[in-house]
Amino acid sequence: MSLSGNESRRPGLLGIDLGTSSVKAAVTDSQATVLAEAARPYPVAHPHQGWSESAPNDWWRAVTAAVREAVAKAGRDIAAIGLSGQMHGVVLADAAGNPVRPAVLWSDARAVEQVETYRALPAPQRRRLANPLSPGMFGPIVGWLHRHEPAAVAAARWALSPKDWIRLRLTGAAAGDPSDASATLLYDLPGDGWDPEIAGAVGVPVRLLPPITAAASTAAGALTQQAAAALGLLPGITVAAGGGDTAVAALGAGVVQQGQAQLTIGTGIQIVAPVDSVGAPHDEPVTHIYRAATDHGWYRMAAALNAGATLAWVRELFGATWDELYATAAEPTRPDDPIFTPHLVGERTPYLDPNLRGGWAYLDPRHDRATMLRSALEGVAFATRAAWMALRDTGSDAATLRLAGGGTVAAGWRQRLADTLQMTLEPVEVAGASARGAALLGGQAAGILTAAQAVSLVSLPPSTPAVTPDATVAAQVKERFDRFERLVHAQRAAR
Repeated sequence: MSLSGNESRRPGLLGIDLGTSSVKAAVTDSQATVLAEAARPYPVAHPHQGWSESAPNDWWRAVTAAVREAVAKAGRDIAAIGLSGQMHGVVLADAAGNPVRPAVLWSDARAVEQVETYRALPAPQRRRLANPLSPGMFGPIVGWLHRHEPAAVAAARWALSPKDWIRLRLTGAAAGDPSDASATLLYDLPGDGWDPEIAGAVGVPVRLLPPITAAASTAAGALTQQAAAALGLLPGITVAAGGGDTAVAALGAGVVQQGQAQLTIGTGIQIVAPVDSVGAPHDEPVTHIYRAATDHGWYRMAAALNAGATLAWVRELFGATWDELYATAAEPTRPDDPIFTPHLVGERTPYLDPNLRGGWAYLDPRHDRATMLRSALEGVAFATRAAWMALRDTGSDAATLRLAGGGTVAAGWRQRLADTLQMTLEPVEVAGASARGAALLGGQAAGILTAAQAVSLVSLPPSTPAVTPDATVAAQVKERFDRFERLVHAQRAAR
């Protein structure tokens, strides 16, 4: 697509991606080309076992520094701002927007009791949620705060997702967006809005929930004088509602149409597949479904916890470099190789078991260091297969999987993943997808881009050659995966 005018002189679009431990700011042109980026870290506190918290004011200081650096590097005025942010967490803020306590993050596990309250909901209410239950979700977290910190809840006017609090600082107005709201366990997915009945049943005061914009690309306000001064920008710039980081990253990477799916392997495993509608609800879902960052549509997601983090532990255990670890992936699997279950910190899709643990089984004295490393990679590949099978069972019809993430660069590892999944993988380069997608949302909110233009700009990112599965190993892979699944079920039954 070609836009008229001298592109080099046009104002840029600013995307702000608020991650768990750092924020990234990116300036793009109106063709979605990233011109400059900057990042700033901030701490995550763990005041008690299983707790994860951050100070929202630390986020704001990091945002202002990253934005100033990115804008200075780009050398452009800014025409619009879009947002992306870590999902599921909670910021309690008073009427002036000040946090009344630290933010509780998605990785927090304190709200176990509240999950049991959810489990006790009548089946029709559970079906409206259409998502697995987890203590690290917005609804259970607010329920816990209401029960255990009533003074903080009484002082709060709003319970906001992390990026919504940043937008409140930018515009002075509180709002939610559909992609984050649908991921709270307080959302009626078939009705596409807050569910006051469920909120009341799980102890969440409805007065805390902000109004929801029509879409992530909706203009949600303008940059205030105070925020503009902090960021070094002009006041009055349009600010888009923005969206949850997974939804916005899918937009930034061009994963926006039913029939597509993308596998990202980093610390964990994430497989995202856009769908046109919610579909029939499941009584006990093991995959997630949330609103997309596009103006219409949804996405299904399988999320597993144990990939890069587990491999890092294995690598350190055996004193191996990353190159040594990944080199073993190209070696053939032997029938007597041990089976590795990678679940060091519990698991989400498909087991939904926070107490699941991992290890090697079927060891014998012939197994050497390389065998142990190779079996660890195989175990992570099997966890990926289990997650993909769960997503496929919901109706995902993708014929190939796009492959992204820093943990999938090694050629032998890519081939083993393709062989384990028995699917063609298409590696793509989607660095900074969340910040890029956020900038596109800003462009739509300001009327610089239409929704169709935004999608066309990201529909075909550069790709390296596809990786096709080796059909001759399919039977061996299936036999060993079946053993892997039996081992997982035996471990769970033995507790």
